[in-house]
Amino acid sequence: MTWLDDLADKAVNGELPAREEALAVLASGDDELLDVVAAAFRVRRRFFGRRVKLNYLVNIKSGLCPEDCFYCSQRVGSAAEVLKYTWLKTDEIVRNAEAGVAGGARRVCLVASGRGPTDRDVDRVCESIEAFKSRHPDVEVCACLGLLSDGQADRLAAAGTTAYNHNLNTSGGHYADICSTHEYADRVSTVTAAKEAGLSPCSGLIAGMGETDEDLVDVAFALRALSPDSVPVNFLIPFEGTPLAGKWELTPQRCLRILAMVRFVNPDAEVRLAGGREIHLRSLQPLALHVVNSIFLGDYLTSEGQPGSADLAMIADAGFEVAGVTPAPTERHPDLVHIRHRGPGTALPANT
Repeated sequence: MTWLDDLADKAVNGELPAREEALAVLASGDDELLDVVAAAFRVRRRFFGRRVKLNYLVNIKSGLCPEDCFYCSQRVGSAAEVLKYTWLKTDEIVRNAEAGVAGGARRVCLVASGRGPTDRDVDRVCESIEAFKSRHPDVEVCACLGLLSDGQADRLAAAGTTAYNHNLNTSGGHYADICSTHEYADRVSTVTAAKEAGLSPCSGLIAGMGETDEDLVDVAFALRALSPDSVPVNFLIPFEGTPLAGKWELTPQRCLRILAMVRFVNPDAEVRLAGGREIHLRSLQPLALHVVNSIFLGDYLTSEGQPGSADLAMIADAGFEVAGVTPAPTERHPDLVHIRHRGPGTALPANT
């Protein structure tokens, strides 16, 4: 039995690995890569079988953010060429979300740029969530609106919101290197407030921002302490016009090791393959499905993903199945050929 077998046994039994074991996953060589993936697959299969959950992002307010998160194309002062628009109307949000549901998404994620919502903003979002849930009561809704004030999480929960996303992004020790307008503790408190309101906590990280292996392990362990139900793992897209432009630190092999480490530390969490997967994992995306059990379908907030039809084909070709209701054939949903970023007046995706 190898050290990876021992690590997988621990995870299957719900035991937290030692920090040294988590660091060893990140430090493992290419000759061990398939062994790392196989050990992580044992854990993934134990808790999630061969199911892949599909999630779909709706960018309900884009750009014009007063925060200075160095990785973000929507940050204050960003010169990145992204769409900028204020809050979408309820009917636009519902139509956008339904494009994802048509492709098999079992969770739609409503995301708004900004430090955090006003009470009027929360009213607006609650109205949209109630309208969507009246049409799709079995589809989960995750809100991602930034830092929450007192009582806002409770109002979102009362409107039918399933989950709240607020990523830790990196370790507490590295946080000041990627943002100066709010603190790591602010993010922790928002995840905690959402959880206390009965919302499913969703929190993850971004890799490739100049962090060390120790930072990655720190944030994985911090997430474990918060017990999120969902852990999105993003890989930095170094947008031109942001402070991290040109920062290409990741390889497909390193991305797989990061995903495996997160799986070992958070064995029964929904580990979601998120932004940057197409760019950084490239042809190894199907191998990542042996570690994660959840992906975003189509595009992200300000960057394009691969066509929704390609996502569905990749899942099937790798021998996995879509969780929940099986989507109808892709040709019946031409909007999934390539889901694009929507602004006001462009609620339905355009094909390319």
